[in-house]
Amino acid sequence: MPVLTRLIPSPLVVDIRRGALNDLASVLADQRISSSGKLAIAISGGSGARLRERLSPALPGASWYEVGGGTLDDAVKLADAMKSGRYDAVVGLGGGKIIDCAKFAAARIGLPLVAVATNLSHDGLCSPVATLDNDAGRGSYGVPNPIGVVIDLDIIREAPARFVRSGIGDALSNISAVADWELSARVRGEDIDGLAAAMARQAGEAVLRHPGDVGDDGFLQVLAEGLVLTGISMSVAGDSRPASGACHEINHAFDLLFPKRAASHGEQCGMGAAFAMHLRGALAESAQMAEVLRRHGLPVVPADIGFTVDEFVQVAEFAPQTRPGRYTILEHLNLSTDQIKDAYADYAKAIGS
Repeated sequence: MPVLTRLIPSPLVVDIRRGALNDLASVLADQRISSSGKLAIAISGGSGARLRERLSPALPGASWYEVGGGTLDDAVKLADAMKSGRYDAVVGLGGGKIIDCAKFAAARIGLPLVAVATNLSHDGLCSPVATLDNDAGRGSYGVPNPIGVVIDLDIIREAPARFVRSGIGDALSNISAVADWELSARVRGEDIDGLAAAMARQAGEAVLRHPGDVGDDGFLQVLAEGLVLTGISMSVAGDSRPASGACHEINHAFDLLFPKRAASHGEQCGMGAAFAMHLRGALAESAQMAEVLRRHGLPVVPADIGFTVDEFVQVAEFAPQTRPGRYTILEHLNLSTDQIKDAYADYAKAIGS
């Protein structure tokens, strides 16, 4: 009887530790990603410029490209600028916008991408998706997974704490997203990939149950690993389903309805996840999630990010329209405006707000 298996798309190297950035050149050479040092490195104009000054002596064969922003046009311009060189790989050095532009550009010119994250704001650093602003708003573009991921915890500590908090909210929302996926499998027969679901859920649970905080290396290590695992889970599933359910629908609704007032991605996803868990009757889990969010300084009710209850009700009512075809607890319950108000009142009482 044949033994059947499958290949999992994942990075060739994942290096998460203090001082990892100092060894970038040797790691890429040892892993045969770039033995020549011919790299195209995408950076921002701010922190990226400072890191360039620090890293240039160790990367004499690299070419440096400053990225203007996080739009589709920026990514296309980056690809056009890079295609004239003969590089071994593209390195995206920065936050989510820089890495997403570098992902798209690398895919466009057919080179592998190494993601070097300078903050932990969301799970996109290792995902097969580049999220870029375009004329219609914001689009998600399929790209290959990064061939390498490097996260220097010393650099992460230098970033504003709000970026780490955003990553916490995004990681915790996996728990709700997987529950939505399982709901759709039960009710609609949607296929569920057990490995992808397990990876995403365990990444969220590890962050949920860790006793540390943003100032603790052990906690940052677990959060970084969780965000990387979440990205790989999306590659395994071939979709964002393991990490995107009602929580992300609520996040997208905030962004679309209140684009000038919306909070960070992770803040909105974390709060959306706690509310979604309450909606599905997982009251203990919802309360625990809200407690952990609150402990890390993340919002648990709309007032925490400057919104009224009525505005949040509007967001929850609009949320299913942001992902047509996706089935979550919001689509399952199909609550009226008054029912959402009542559900929110119950949620706020249950979490002590």
